[in-house]
Amino acid sequence: MNNYIATYYNAEKLAKAWAVIRADFLRETGVTLYITLMATLFAILIGLPLGVLLVTGDQKGIRPLPKPLMAFLNGLINLLRSAPFIILIVVLMPITRAIVGRAVGNTAVIVPLIIAAFPFVARLVEGSLREVNPNIIEMSLSSGASTWQTVYHVMLPESVPSLITSFTTAVTTILGYTAMSGAVGGGGLGNLAITQGQQRYNQAVLLAALIVLVILVQVFQTVGTRLAKRMDKRIKE
Repeated sequence: MNNYIATYYNAEKLAKAWAVIRADFLRETGVTLYITLMATLFAILIGLPLGVLLVTGDQKGIRPLPKPLMAFLNGLINLLRSAPFIILIVVLMPITRAIVGRAVGNTAVIVPLIIAAFPFVARLVEGSLREVNPNIIEMSLSSGASTWQTVYHVMLPESVPSLITSFTTAVTTILGYTAMSGAVGGGGLGNLAITQGQQRYNQAVLLAALIVLVILVQVFQTVGTRLAKRMDKRIKE
């Protein structure tokens, strides 16, 4: 243990790590937040309606869709969810280049992040909507409400606390993905940890990046949990 500390946390290593922290950590933390929030936004924009479709279009849903279509959607979601993110980044490089003009960089890495995250978000939304009391949905339909009105005025409002919790899970998961994106040229704390920490054998930089990422996860989780509790009508203050 003493040899490990003497090798990786000596005065020289700590001085170099502190220089990196002062020069780069604030900027790279901002890059990480930019990538995370943009990817989360677009993943929700795609995953939310897709999750609604998975519930309403099910054979037992309020507006069943053709079985082949539902089988295709479920298969596509399962396929994308099962692909390791680090491999997905490489496979999607031609698509990323076609969309943003380059395959690496801060903006470019958002594309594979969205494609990796929206199926996850869709499943989270699906799970949240299936928690809604079916009696409430039946009452809405029997009163003459359309499918869209039932979804917009009943299903989504009733599942808001659960959806907030799901989106919180999504943003913390995407935050973890951004660290892996540093391995293929994406910016942020992951890239900093690899280039300034791992490649230069400076464990202090790696540790500092890990601490910042953990703090960001805790902040997102705390805010999401408190917001979900505040929006839950079942909780009495």
